[in-house]
Amino acid sequence: MLQSSTILFLKNLKKNNTKEWFDTNRKVYEAAKKDFLELTTNILKKISKTDETLIHLQPKDCIFRINRDIRFSKDKSPYKTNMGMSIARAGKKGVSAGYYFHLEPGQCFVGGGIYMPMPDDLKKVRQEVDYCFAEFSSIIKAKAFKNIYGDVEKTSDLSLSRPPKGYDDSNPAIEYLKLKSYVATAPVSDEDLTSKQLENKIITAFEALKPLIDFINRPLID
Repeated sequence: MLQSSTILFLKNLKKNNTKEWFDTNRKVYEAAKKDFLELTTNILKKISKTDETLIHLQPKDCIFRINRDIRFSKDKSPYKTNMGMSIARAGKKGVSAGYYFHLEPGQCFVGGGIYMPMPDDLKKVRQEVDYCFAEFSSIIKAKAFKNIYGDVEKTSDLSLSRPPKGYDDSNPAIEYLKLKSYVATAPVSDEDLTSKQLENKIITAFEALKPLIDFINRPLID
């Protein structure tokens, strides 16, 4: 579970996203960061028992800096108003599918996969889906996966309007071959954040996602 003070900090930061306010509340931020790192540590320890490819990871390397890179952004707000936990075998900067928890009051979610991979990596994943579509279908139709995620995300911003080069509409996997990302997410309520069941909820979601993570990583890493 997370402390209510961590949730309140993020809510207040959203209303006061300035360096002056942040500096004044730095001790509150440090406490919130410590709280989130503790959650990450517990989650990493538990999911590593199910997914041994994660054993080498350190909790501190699975969370993101709160400072925004504003060099090329029209939005000059200096800080993110969320905290993110990314657990992937190749690390945050490597190329591999992984697990993700997004902490942002009112917009929290759990899930994972691979988001907007480079063209060569995306081509490898698409080929795996095409060649092993029966296996892919069984993964996303599994009861545990469907109960939590429903399906992988197929929104317009994550999909091509036309079949990718080398495929056509007659392919039985075409709706999945059009994807530019292979991700699945499920919402987490604000009430869940301070519940003793939060860790179990995240772990259950991650475990249901593991077969898809393994499938995506197979052509990328093996």
